[in-house]
Amino acid sequence: MNTPIINPALQIGLVKLRISQLERSLTYYTEVIGLKILRQDDTTADLTADGHTVLLQLEEIENAQILPRQSAAGLYHFAILVPDRTSLGLVLRNLAMRNQQIGQGDHLVSEALYLNDPDNNGIEIYADRPRSTWQKDERGQYIMGTDPVDVDGLLALAEGKEWTGLPAGTIIGHVHFHVPTLAAARQFYVDILGFEIMLTDDRSVLFISAGGYHHHLGLNVWAGVGAPIAPSNAAGISYYTLKMPDQASIQEVADRARAAGIPVEETEGQLWLTDPSNIQVRFYSDAS
Repeated sequence: MNTPIINPALQIGLVKLRISQLERSLTYYTEVIGLKILRQDDTTADLTADGHTVLLQLEEIENAQILPRQSAAGLYHFAILVPDRTSLGLVLRNLAMRNQQIGQGDHLVSEALYLNDPDNNGIEIYADRPRSTWQKDERGQYIMGTDPVDVDGLLALAEGKEWTGLPAGTIIGHVHFHVPTLAAARQFYVDILGFEIMLTDDRSVLFISAGGYHHHLGLNVWAGVGAPIAPSNAAGISYYTLKMPDQASIQEVADRARAAGIPVEETEGQLWLTDPSNIQVRFYSDAS
């Protein structure tokens, strides 16, 4: 049996989050993170970097439960990819000026900053190093690390430049989830959907992607093997989207899901699936 391969032109689209207080989250995501409000109503808001592409949707839900970090299957973090190191330096300076608690890591393929929003949703903001510098090991997997970020170097790049929020060209680079078991997540995303393994320790973490990127999806059992599914009223991820180049590539995924017995919902050219952590995935294409 041939291993399926998902279309290499796949990209992460938007992420939708459940939150407890819309106004509080809007203040955080605009002033601290640097997104802009594209549209909003009493309970929802669409946020953008370039003024027209939605990167993040927020929905305030009643009686929202804010879970402790790493206590359930679901969102570990969603990752905002900025275009270059100077942009990351400006982000870092803004976060420091706002007295944010910032985690950080130089992953060799990228440099990353980590935060939690007011509802404990994890956020990564990062800049990739040139793909030509990414290296692989003898297994053909990317070599990644957790070295300290060159904070001084990033801040030096930002010196004399004005912070105006996240720049055009900012996208959602990847999403990373706590899962109950790595085996079930691997079966769904790799064996059925066709993502390719970029890095794994075969026990606790799996990085997968389309088209050779270092990872579009991270999957881990750091909340514990058998971690419970987050309750429906918990703050966290509602769904995320995967942008495909055409309808044919969406249909290929739908056919594989059906063959594997996974419930499929197709509406107006879009495909909805639910992963083993009860996170919804929406496939869509801008192609007519």
